[in-house]
Amino acid sequence: MNPNEDIYLDHNATTPVDPEVLEAMLPYLKDVFGNPSSIHAPGRQARRGLNIAREQTALIIGANPEEITFTSGATEANNMAILGHQQALLPKRAHILTSTIEHYSVLNPVAHLDRSGLADVSYAVVDRTGIINLDQFTSALQNRVTLVSVMAANNDVGTIQPFAELADIAVLNGAVFHSDAVQAVGKVPLDVSRFPIHMLSFSAHKIYGPKGVGALYVKRGTYIAPIVFGGHQESRKRAGTESLANIVGFGKACELAYNRLAADSAAIGALKDELENRLRNISGVTIHGTAAPRLAGTTNASFAGIEGEALLMAMDLRGISIATGSACNSETNAPSHVLRAMGVPTSLARSTIRFSIGRTNTLKEIRQVVEILISILDHLRQ
Repeated sequence: MNPNEDIYLDHNATTPVDPEVLEAMLPYLKDVFGNPSSIHAPGRQARRGLNIAREQTALIIGANPEEITFTSGATEANNMAILGHQQALLPKRAHILTSTIEHYSVLNPVAHLDRSGLADVSYAVVDRTGIINLDQFTSALQNRVTLVSVMAANNDVGTIQPFAELADIAVLNGAVFHSDAVQAVGKVPLDVSRFPIHMLSFSAHKIYGPKGVGALYVKRGTYIAPIVFGGHQESRKRAGTESLANIVGFGKACELAYNRLAADSAAIGALKDELENRLRNISGVTIHGTAAPRLAGTTNASFAGIEGEALLMAMDLRGISIATGSACNSETNAPSHVLRAMGVPTSLARSTIRFSIGRTNTLKEIRQVVEILISILDHLRQ
């Protein structure tokens, strides 16, 4: 395969910047350079761009613009929700309930609070499809949980949690509900006004926007303490001059994703079906999470007897970009904690790769990928 024929199937890690997003950003990288907090004309011009982006970003999740706080990304947004909740409760002690399959930007701040003695932490378990066990989840809430943090859709296997139902149960038990919705926003319909969701994190670079910008939705009336101190920006929730060009790009990416959601989901879902139908004809293949609702573009498959890392490298040499799991955990070479939580044996978890399809992929590419995959598997097994 020639370099100009490279195929990118790692959209859960990041997406290319949409040309319309780049076009929207360019004036804010050159001409509109004012500080949005300044009251002079260049500052007011910058502030207008910031306000428009806030409206666009709120629309995709059904929020009010004033409920959106811009951050440096979803990792900061998740930390802001978790650490900000704990700080706001002082001198009372927080009790946090999360799940065993969360992204590390949730698991690590929660573990930090646990190790530091600043919060009690409980973990909801999942079944073999990656869905949270509702009985155990409900039982855990009896222990005076103050915050629930559960992802909307999983980055490794694509499982979509019944997060509206989880939110209802959490709020009925007196807990604040936060969701890491990084993989869900722009891929499944979301409307925070319809569910008792207090906080929700999402990011630009998963929906064809720039890296380095994300947002935390904080429902009006929900209080969290700031974890970054300085000026008055972002309604005093997050200090620091806003990354204006990135935020404008984020807003445009949200607008495009909102308008294209149905069409993108249908087209990407058809490509995933083609991929999985072809994968099922390969000996020794297990596709994970198929019995649960999943994202349209995520396929997590194990190839018995083959190291996932070796398969990934061989595919990369042929110009195909895939992953063995979360990009944030790629340097550890450990099997996916998500698959282990789902009860997948370690040997099978180590033989796993993740395909994540995007809006620019084609049927021809999917068929090419499977043909190349089969030839590589034959070689590795020999």
